[in-house]
Amino acid sequence: MGIADVRRFNRTVTQRIGALNDAYMSRDRPLGQARVLWEIGPDGCDVRALRARLDLDSGYLSRLLRVLENDGLVEVKQSGDDGRVRIARLTEHGRTERAVLDQRSDELAESILDPLSERQRQRLITAMGEVERLLIASTVQIGIVDPRRPEAKFCVQSYFEELGTRFDGGFDQARTISADVDELTLPAGLLLVATLHAEPVGCGGLKFHAGEPAEVKRMWVSPDVRGLGLGRRLLTELEKQASARGTAVLRLETNRSLTEAIALYRAAGYVEVEAFNDEPYAHHWFEKRLAE
Repeated sequence: MGIADVRRFNRTVTQRIGALNDAYMSRDRPLGQARVLWEIGPDGCDVRALRARLDLDSGYLSRLLRVLENDGLVEVKQSGDDGRVRIARLTEHGRTERAVLDQRSDELAESILDPLSERQRQRLITAMGEVERLLIASTVQIGIVDPRRPEAKFCVQSYFEELGTRFDGGFDQARTISADVDELTLPAGLLLVATLHAEPVGCGGLKFHAGEPAEVKRMWVSPDVRGLGLGRRLLTELEKQASARGTAVLRLETNRSLTEAIALYRAAGYVEVEAFNDEPYAHHWFEKRLAE
């Protein structure tokens, strides 16, 4: 399963970057405090966004911020616009400390690269990039979401906007076959939303028809996370959801300009068939029989 390999890799990385030291980067604070200080950034940060970005428990983040406040590095205040929103900002001392951490981080990176040959450096940097992409991919979460929720609306609207830029002649939502909130709500259908650090980055829906094939709708992946295999993950999860509800066949249609989607469907075992609806924006119709 590779579990031992992952654990060995984790031990090597944490030791090499100094994560085990109480004084990270030879400063008077551990890695957790240093990372929060860095992520707050020069412009400040919403505490809720900070927690989501770092995947930290709210209680633990509060303790980290309290320590940084007591050290005179950070100020946490309520937003003037919304009392429920707290903003963390660096003090002048905090900005100075962050600049030192920035310099020390460059020095640490240099110490890792210096002993290696040029060929080894390129291999390491390439491998780091691949590991980063795969770790990000493993962080994405997918679940059924009420299509009325803000994250669902964001994904669907982003989907419509992208179609408008990619289709010849644009895209008019009123002309396409419907997949409204009621049709994407169980038992009529469902909507999956993918999130990364609590931010929506993709979606895919199903419309069920009693005794008939179900339809895949609203497949969209944010440009920020493309190349991570998220489209395939969404499609696979849609197939699982459909199969669990007794669906034997899935259908979908797509536009010729969506070449990545067409390649995905074909690679996933969808077979091109004759048109089964009158979708005005479709040029290709696909079908797949699900395994029992």
